[in-house]
Amino acid sequence: MAANIDDLTAFVAVAKARGFREASRALGVSPTTLSETVRRLEDRLGVRLLHRTTRSVSPTEAGERLVERLGPLLIEMDAALGSLNDLRDTPAGTLRLNVPVGVARLVLPSILPAFLALYPDIQVEVVAEDTIVDVLAAGADAGIRYGEKLEQDMIAVPIGPRMQRFAMAAAPSYLATAANLEHPRDLLQHRCLRGRFGNGALFSPWELERGDETVRIEPKGPLTVSISGAMDLAVDMAVSGTGIIGLFEEWLQPHIEAGRLVAVLPEWWTPFPGPFLYYSGRRLVPPPLRAFLDFIRSAKS
Repeated sequence: MAANIDDLTAFVAVAKARGFREASRALGVSPTTLSETVRRLEDRLGVRLLHRTTRSVSPTEAGERLVERLGPLLIEMDAALGSLNDLRDTPAGTLRLNVPVGVARLVLPSILPAFLALYPDIQVEVVAEDTIVDVLAAGADAGIRYGEKLEQDMIAVPIGPRMQRFAMAAAPSYLATAANLEHPRDLLQHRCLRGRFGNGALFSPWELERGDETVRIEPKGPLTVSISGAMDLAVDMAVSGTGIIGLFEEWLQPHIEAGRLVAVLPEWWTPFPGPFLYYSGRRLVPPPLRAFLDFIRSAKS
């Protein structure tokens, strides 16, 4: 009943990708070859692992159980093999990061160029999404998130700016004809552009503070976009005069400096702690991740 490690790796890739074509791109083999590999594995194990239709592929109950157990083991195997890089003069391999879109846009561009220049044998793969994920199950070496409660045995390391602000802005054309804006409650009379997380929850309320006063507003407006991929559309709509946008200060600042947007209630902009890189303390730290940790720690010193 022994299974070939390459067959198991192929099955996990297909199960996670929910398709042979998508998995084939990642593994560099043809979909037909992958299909034959998984069928051979099923024959050897004597159990069906995948439901196949002309339109979709999904794991069976047995397949789900196998993926759940194999995923961490395959990651650990990669880490063990990667530890051989310690014998090299410089670290090599792939660093896989799972990060929010805001981090991919605002934090990593100031970090990765110097890191990749220092470690030319390391490749970085970044998946940007705004849902809470199990880093190991997602196939990442580390995740970056804001203020989430860390799972047991996870280690957190500060990365990027240690303080950021939630800001609001609108186009001069919108403010020229809009109702007065002197207090956050006045936002209830305005058209606001909102974001929605990957889990379907709205980014709401907008929390604003000045001194000891905190105000939470449930904004309303004509446009709601996916935070994971369409915030640039919301920014463009704000620039066109559609309404008021609330977003990271760093995201809006170039438009404010260029005059395309005007800061709204800047004295109420809310500060919040910057992001953390987190990784599992239960596994070997692969050399590319160790190099990245050393790099970001040295940048803070």
